[in-house]
Amino acid sequence: MIITRSPLRISLGGGGTDLPSYYREHGGFLVAAAIDRYVYLTLHQTFVEECIIKYSKMERVTSIDDIRHPIIREALRLTGTPCASLEIASMSDIPAGSGLGSSGSFTTALLGALHALNHEIVSKSRLAEEACHIELDVLGEPIGKQDQFIAAYGNVTKFSFNPDDTVTVEPLRLTPESRANLEDNLVLFFTGYTRSASNILKDQDARTKSNDRAMIDNLHRVKALGRQSADALEAGDLRGFAGLMHEHWEVKRRRGEMSNDRIDDWYRLGRKNGALGGKLIGAGGGGFLMFYTEDKTRLRHAMREAGLAEVRTSFDTLGTTVVISS
Repeated sequence: MIITRSPLRISLGGGGTDLPSYYREHGGFLVAAAIDRYVYLTLHQTFVEECIIKYSKMERVTSIDDIRHPIIREALRLTGTPCASLEIASMSDIPAGSGLGSSGSFTTALLGALHALNHEIVSKSRLAEEACHIELDVLGEPIGKQDQFIAAYGNVTKFSFNPDDTVTVEPLRLTPESRANLEDNLVLFFTGYTRSASNILKDQDARTKSNDRAMIDNLHRVKALGRQSADALEAGDLRGFAGLMHEHWEVKRRRGEMSNDRIDDWYRLGRKNGALGGKLIGAGGGGFLMFYTEDKTRLRHAMREAGLAEVRTSFDTLGTTVVISS
């Protein structure tokens, strides 16, 4: 029995500049934090010839080629793991499509479990790169590399996405006081909307590849805000960071499909009730609203009255981890 877990994440600045269509020409940068909400993956060797796969659906197959779940199929191929006599099951603390990077977390958790099954010790860098290879190169998803890397590394981390496809990883240099205050003052509310990030990112990807000036200028500004956010956090200027969050919200909304009238209303409500800044987590269109506030009681009351459920989190420091191997 092998159990792995991989953290979900929140983006703190620069999201969207991790897509190859952008960073291969201009370089990308973002800062993200892993949180203590996880995707779990369980592997169990059985005495039957079938491969039993359990996720939101259930599969029973005898050949890797017959597996319908694309990430599971390609992860088995990449690691050279036979699917016979193997049971694979996954579960998550948060539903897919909520903007917290669940696909990247699922892929790194699965790869971590398969490498453990094969008695292989792999670095966090290799785990992230393999997950990116499966999702971007093999499956051709129009997504970025943020989710796989923050899931593998954990913590509050800066990522530079270089034109040669390498990724520079640096922990954000937070004082203990700034880290505690940031963790305490970031609050998440579920909008009730789930969506496919790839549908939204496909438009960004296509417009970037076609050299759409409005999109590229928007991403340039988002990248600059990501760098400014990292600098503010490392300087302990959390209110300055909150102001940059609000500016990021305004810039990202100009892309078109990021928000809707109801989400805009909730955002304005949050700002009227103590939120110094906020943003939608992920590509947009739904998922979680994240606010920075020094008046949590007032904000929580207002959002609860509006019907939004809060999910309380803290930061994860371990990244993708083997929890049990026996």
